[in-house]
Amino acid sequence: MRSPIRHLRGVFHPEAFHGHGVRGGYFEGWYIKLISSDLAARWAVIPGIFRAEGERTGEAFVQVLDGLTGRSWYHRYPVDQFRADDRSFVVEVGANRFDHAGVRLDLPQLRGTVTYATPPVPYPVTPLRPGIMGWYGYVPVMECLHGIVSFGHGLAGALAVEDTPTSFTGGRGYIEKDWGRSFPAGYVWLASNHLSDDAGKPDEGSLTASCAIIPGLGRTFRGSIVALRRHGRISTWATWNGSTDTRLSITDDRVDWELRGPDGVLAMSATRPRGGLLHAPLRTAMHRRVEETLDARVTVRHTGGTGETLFAGTGVAAGLEVFGDTDRLIAL
Repeated sequence: MRSPIRHLRGVFHPEAFHGHGVRGGYFEGWYIKLISSDLAARWAVIPGIFRAEGERTGEAFVQVLDGLTGRSWYHRYPVDQFRADDRSFVVEVGANRFDHAGVRLDLPQLRGTVTYATPPVPYPVTPLRPGIMGWYGYVPVMECLHGIVSFGHGLAGALAVEDTPTSFTGGRGYIEKDWGRSFPAGYVWLASNHLSDDAGKPDEGSLTASCAIIPGLGRTFRGSIVALRRHGRISTWATWNGSTDTRLSITDDRVDWELRGPDGVLAMSATRPRGGLLHAPLRTAMHRRVEETLDARVTVRHTGGTGETLFAGTGVAAGLEVFGDTDRLIAL
């Protein structure tokens, strides 16, 4: 059982490691997106740790996804090669290091160092709203918790991508994370920080959105956490701030989703191209069963409370996952 002090410290540091002192099944992973300036290289690198229920050790890992081709790799490491800080974002798995300054990779697919040319921009943490989970972040029995380490930041440097030198200077990065006992039984997740308005003008904004089946809080319900950051302002649609889904439709080739809340109405429509298979943490094992792409396209419209259009445009190079019992997710 994690001590109350460690739990409270973790609430105010969603970017840091939360696993010290946790017994039983547990996972934690950081999703780090690296996209070149011309969008020709799109990679996700996911370091983390997993322990199944009933196990005492588990495994560390670094997953790699080529977002254009859908190829993916899962590299296992002994747990003693995993090191992470519980007060800041510092993670090491084997010879790979991830922190607020950048990434150092020593993997068969990716080798080299990419630094962050601009500082990571996290979702704000306050006592009333400790990150994108809102007050749910205080609840120790949540099956899965989520944090936004950076809505977006500039990249500098190069990697040997399967032995081919590839520049990421001028590109864009994004970082988020999950931790808990298991991924939800059904969820939708999408994120893009490559937005343009309807006239095709690039916009510095970033969108992240997810909804999931949430059990264990007296009832099972569909919980949503959505944030649109533009020009330094964050608009949020989340279950914890009273926002509601007014539409959720999931088909084989698209996701249509609309929410209404204190920041107005947000409508999203995303394509579902084929992706690569990633390992997802369930209670008993890391299963190769989650299909993810970095090649989705999402149209976005943000309307204010009086009906005025605040933003209308498109996000490209978008990450998208649709997983599990989506019929139940829609029905909740």
